[in-house]
Amino acid sequence: MAITYKLKRLGPGLVTGAADDDPSGIATYSQTGAQFGPMLMWTMTLCYPLMVAVQLASAQVGRVTGKGLGDSLDKVMPRWLVLGLIALLFVANTINIGADLAAMGEASALVAGGAPHLFTVLFAIVSLLLQLFVPYHRYVNFLKWLTLVLFAYIALLFIVKVDWPAALRGLVVPRIAGAGAVTTIVAVFGTTISPYLFFWQAAQEVEDIDQVDERQPLNHKRAQAPDAFSRIRWDTFAGMAVSNIVALAIILGTATTLHAAGKTDIQSAADAAQALKPVAGNLAFAIFSLGIIGTGLLAVPVLAGSSAYAICELGGWTASLEHQPWRAKAFYLVIALGMAFGLAIDWSPINPMKALFWSAVINGVAAVPVLIGLMLVVSRSSIMGEFVASPSLKFFGWLATAVMAAAAIAMIVFPG
Repeated sequence: MAITYKLKRLGPGLVTGAADDDPSGIATYSQTGAQFGPMLMWTMTLCYPLMVAVQLASAQVGRVTGKGLGDSLDKVMPRWLVLGLIALLFVANTINIGADLAAMGEASALVAGGAPHLFTVLFAIVSLLLQLFVPYHRYVNFLKWLTLVLFAYIALLFIVKVDWPAALRGLVVPRIAGAGAVTTIVAVFGTTISPYLFFWQAAQEVEDIDQVDERQPLNHKRAQAPDAFSRIRWDTFAGMAVSNIVALAIILGTATTLHAAGKTDIQSAADAAQALKPVAGNLAFAIFSLGIIGTGLLAVPVLAGSSAYAICELGGWTASLEHQPWRAKAFYLVIALGMAFGLAIDWSPINPMKALFWSAVINGVAAVPVLIGLMLVVSRSSIMGEFVASPSLKFFGWLATAVMAAAAIAMIVFPG
């Protein structure tokens, strides 16, 4: 009974953590493992407390205020800056949507045969229709079940021969070998701690408030705080743990197979799946491909939705996946535009890996001021009331901000 109760309390944190391992993230983690073996696994050890702090802060903003992160940032930063950051968020998310849809199409074509572009269009249509016509209370359950596909990457470790002592060293001993490793570390941080995740988790806490009649923002219903914060902590710690364990499984799986076989030039998630086939066999190939498709179906609506929430929160327009399209026209218009522009990238002459690089640059640059704004919000009693961030949350939140700032500087100093 206790386990069932705990599982039922998983929600925004679990979906957010799982969406972090999207096909673009899979590509980054695959490149890390293929190029450097298990050497850089320590980056995920470092990322875990930082991403937990950031997502806890984001969730608390939504649960305490009943407003999304876009609305809250507008209270502590100049409006022109918030507008600029949200514009960058939309651009970066749209590029990621295009890359994720393309990866899903390529993975499907590898498994089933056929034209990748046709699968890409099919996935885009299915994802958009689900967002448009399935109410939030049903849609979120669909997303939660989709997180199970992530265990495919953990299963991969049971069919390949892992050097566990080397994996343990990589997990706890920080090592950096040259400028190439620095660039990869920056990419890992940019992929793992991304602005769209902040906006999404805060917005999902607001959605959850609206789903239960007696549930209210904590600023108006203090008595609900102990249970709410207990759920948020469990949900966020568990969700980020799932995200990191899966990322580590991908790095270790590709390190054990591709790096060991000298296949270090991996340009996409589909490349990693295809390269696994002759090295680790058909089962490993099928598992990796299934993961790409499943995580794409999970991440694409999170990317499109986070843009829509942020824009509509700032504009004062209705923003909810629970509403029918005609009741939240601006919200669903932003989602549709993000999906359409993302699909257009797949059909354009734009190199998807170059597009992803610039998306990482945009995310890396935008993450720093967004994190600064987030930490100012959770530290202000005028916004959070008595529920300002704890000293430990402030410490790790500001540490995450400093790490992301260092990553952004490193990205400029060690480009590509």
